[in-house]
Amino acid sequence: MRLGSGAFAASCVAIEVIGFAIFIRGFFPAPVRSSARPEHGVETPAPEPVAGASSNWTKLPSPLFSKVVVVLIDALRDDFVFGSKGVKYMPYTTYLVEKGASHSFVAEAKPPTVTMPRIKALMTGSLPGFVDVIRNLNSPVLLEDNVIRQAKAAGKRMIFYGDETWLKLFPKHFVEYDGTTSFFVSDYIEVDNNVTRHLDKVLKRGDWDVLILHYLGLDHIGHISGPNSPLIGHKLSEMDSILMKIHTSLLSKERETLSPSLLVLCGDHGMSETGSHGASSTEEVSTPLILISSAFERKPGDIRRPKHVQQTDLAATLAIGLGLPIPKDSVGSLLFPVIEGKPMREQLRFLHLNTLQLSKLLQENVPSYEKDPGFEQFKMAERLHGNWVKLHLEENHSDILLGLGTKVLRQYLGALKTLSLALSTQVAHYDIYSMAVGTVMVLEVLTLFLLSTPHVLCRKAELDVPLLSPVFSLLFYLIFLVLSAIHVLVCTSSESSCYLCSLPWLAVGGVMVLISALLCAVVSALIRMVIDGTLLKKSAAYPSSGWSEVDVLLLLGTVGHVLSLGASSFVEEEHQTWYFLVNTLCLALSQETCRSYFVGDDCEPQHHFRVEQGCVDILACTLKDSTSYNTPKPDRTRKGVSLSEAQGSCKWWTVLASPWLVLVCCRLLRSLNQTGVQGAHRPDLSHWLTSSDHKVQLSGLAALSLAVIFMLVQKGCSLVSKAALALGLLGVFCYRAATGIVLFPWQPDNKGISKGIIEARFVYVFVLGILFTGTKDLLKAQVIATDFKTKTIGLWEIHSGLVLLAALLLRPHNLPVLAFSLLIQTVMTKFIWKPLRHDAAEITVMHYWFGQAFFYFQWFSTEPRLLLLCPDLFRPSCRIHCSGDISALSLIHMECIFSKASL
Repeated sequence: MRLGSGAFAASCVAIEVIGFAIFIRGFFPAPVRSSARPEHGVETPAPEPVAGASSNWTKLPSPLFSKVVVVLIDALRDDFVFGSKGVKYMPYTTYLVEKGASHSFVAEAKPPTVTMPRIKALMTGSLPGFVDVIRNLNSPVLLEDNVIRQAKAAGKRMIFYGDETWLKLFPKHFVEYDGTTSFFVSDYIEVDNNVTRHLDKVLKRGDWDVLILHYLGLDHIGHISGPNSPLIGHKLSEMDSILMKIHTSLLSKERETLSPSLLVLCGDHGMSETGSHGASSTEEVSTPLILISSAFERKPGDIRRPKHVQQTDLAATLAIGLGLPIPKDSVGSLLFPVIEGKPMREQLRFLHLNTLQLSKLLQENVPSYEKDPGFEQFKMAERLHGNWVKLHLEENHSDILLGLGTKVLRQYLGALKTLSLALSTQVAHYDIYSMAVGTVMVLEVLTLFLLSTPHVLCRKAELDVPLLSPVFSLLFYLIFLVLSAIHVLVCTSSESSCYLCSLPWLAVGGVMVLISALLCAVVSALIRMVIDGTLLKKSAAYPSSGWSEVDVLLLLGTVGHVLSLGASSFVEEEHQTWYFLVNTLCLALSQETCRSYFVGDDCEPQHHFRVEQGCVDILACTLKDSTSYNTPKPDRTRKGVSLSEAQGSCKWWTVLASPWLVLVCCRLLRSLNQTGVQGAHRPDLSHWLTSSDHKVQLSGLAALSLAVIFMLVQKGCSLVSKAALALGLLGVFCYRAATGIVLFPWQPDNKGISKGIIEARFVYVFVLGILFTGTKDLLKAQVIATDFKTKTIGLWEIHSGLVLLAALLLRPHNLPVLAFSLLIQTVMTKFIWKPLRHDAAEITVMHYWFGQAFFYFQWFSTEPRLLLLCPDLFRPSCRIHCSGDISALSLIHMECIFSKASL
């Protein structure tokens, strides 16, 4: 069966998508959910257990608190409150924690540590998965049972001020609200003032039951300057004064109503040492949880250390405190210190309701729930609880009743802990069978595609896939039968449900047929490679060339990087992988250039040199010879260029020194920004440049970088675009000077600082003008037959517009990254790619490698602020057609870097 290269590539992509979808379905754990749908009204609770009689307590317990105020401070880390910063900047909160009527906890937030999933965990008690990160930008309505829905159904009046994510999750639930957006990260003042301005009038009123405040300023400061910024202290002091205002107001109201209120201080997630969040480091998952109420008794000298609890425990605690049913999907347990001062019967009633809810959830999600230790503990505690209630109703107040009550209490607490842990573990259960099937499909297609890479680069190539041979058919049927047997075995023996086992046999059979056919195709290709010396025959005008050391390095490096993503350590320190690959590539290119120059007459080089005299940069080389780069065939009959021939074209030492120059540039850029989990805290050149004492040096470096950028980009543009580019780059410097980051020589330090809006708009006008001019020239060149130089002007102008936009978005100390990127591209094109006649596939992979390395040269944080969870979820798409146009490759390379420049 013969397939064209286009059909073959399209088939590979389609099968890859199917395999990836099956893998993703198994990778994202099935959520622990209750089958009972949330009711519009408050449901009837389970009665109190009693032995041999019916209990007279069949209703929900009365609320513990008349009013509840939840103050959620975004990115509030536990050491910001319980550490030295809390003592220094939050004295009132520290007093409440150490001596006041409060209970303090360190609440662990499960990853992903992003705002929307954490709000869901706080209000539902469930554990959102990583798929919820995708919804973080456009948070859908929360349909799961939650405390907010239960409170509304019970007629509670709720008010909310803060992050608008709450309004998207709980629309039409608040009687009064004012949302603030979280995407203006540079604003950490007004975003909190818009919340605080409502406090005075709301605290004076008594027509509400629940008040929720979500402050974003601390999180924004962390994103801007990290947890060690002086701004952190000022923001913590501001939050402390707000907490004091709320607490004193609640105490004054309690004197009038004689009913206690509850003030909750918590954080949705923490903050890493680089100021980001989203991962699972200790700093990101540890948040403070402080419950403050006059109902809590505290003896003088009673020192309480914060206990470690789960963030999901707050949902059950709030529900009990407000006299509401616990959310059905909650995996959290009641914080026992909240009810510790209540009578024994009420304590046991609260614990029974929580344990019963967890046991029902376990029954609906774990097939073998009866064997679970937590379920057995619950049944034992329930029987003992019934005996205790019977004795209590008989008014038996002996020591036996007290001892039995204490035993039931311990039994319930043990069951709560075990059940919560079992349900939390169930959330992390992966469908290994679906993941294995998807992985096999992806690897089969990847293997077949990689083995066929030399033959599918040409548009007219055809591949002969032996689908109809007898050996192929026999092997196919054998593999199909084995896979079918494995499927039956897995689906009949697995205790937990698998996605593929729930599909119809016809769909599963199609997947098995596809896997069998792909495996047979791979085996046939390998056999042909061994027997005939070719992988897949192709009908082409010339035979394929052998693979050089650089080709092997590019293939093994790319595949090795993909495999390294299977280990979390390599993901956290991925920049080290790219630094190693780029350095190795430079050494391999150096070896190739030396071999091509110094090869003897008795050896046949892999490439021959043809360096054109007078080529100054990538654009000049392209304009001088428009046909010498169109994926040429390596001429293996010619010998290497001698030193005398090299001196006649370009200086031989410049060609030999080019890979080493690139290596030196990369090493300098590594010193600019420290990155990664392990080394982000280390001092680097960027910290030195961005300090207030070195503004002059930063200004000079930024000006020099902008000048280099102009020199490297402007030669391919028209005169109008050159002028617009120059003015635009000048506007970039003016924008940074207006914001006070850099200085003009005549500008005093910190004088005339503004937001730079006018200067930024000035640059955007030139960006749009250059892009419009380039698009017009590009379309005009396609219609009117012109020479090659005229045809490339439009594309180069679009490229220069993207460069200008990247210069505006990059931080001033990262402008050398952009300048070095263009410089390295120029050197690589003039002295390596063009002379050694690398084809389009090799150049594309090299662009990808350098694009990844330059991404980390800018300093990368794993924060998922705009869906950027980690370096593996968003990669530049460097797909190009093999047109051989070096300006197109240049544009793609700039797009790869520009797509990440706004971080």
